[in-house]
Amino acid sequence: MRDADPTNERDRPVPPRRRGDPRRRLGALGEQIAAEHLRRLGFVIVERNVRTRHGEIDLIAVDGKGTLVFAEVKTRRASNPRRGLCPEQQPLAWLKHSQRSRLRRLAQAWLYETAARRPRARTIRFDAIGVIVDGRDRLLRLDHIEGAW
Repeated sequence: MRDADPTNERDRPVPPRRRGDPRRRLGALGEQIAAEHLRRLGFVIVERNVRTRHGEIDLIAVDGKGTLVFAEVKTRRASNPRRGLCPEQQPLAWLKHSQRSRLRRLAQAWLYETAARRPRARTIRFDAIGVIVDGRDRLLRLDHIEGAW
């Protein structure tokens, strides 16, 4: 388990790079904001961006009560923050059944592969975190649904 110490190199906010896929940069920004949100709630980030051949788990965190959380983060950029986003642009509206099933399979594989080194948990939960930022990457809204499925 990796400590969420702010001096830890991997936990420091990473400024978005100017090159590359803008969708990846936006996703990384949303994941960073979501990780900071979970830390404020008292969670320790266990792992980020766990990749397998079947997909990726955005965040894995544990709280002091023995709850292990697998979090799916969806991020959108509001082109006009005054107008807001229409319903189909809401980040969590894009969380489909197939993604939920995939995350369950990925979590099961991660639990199996990390049995010897992962934190003990009495409860496992799947959360969804929706992040909306403006054109300057400032947070406009964050929705956190605990036990989303």
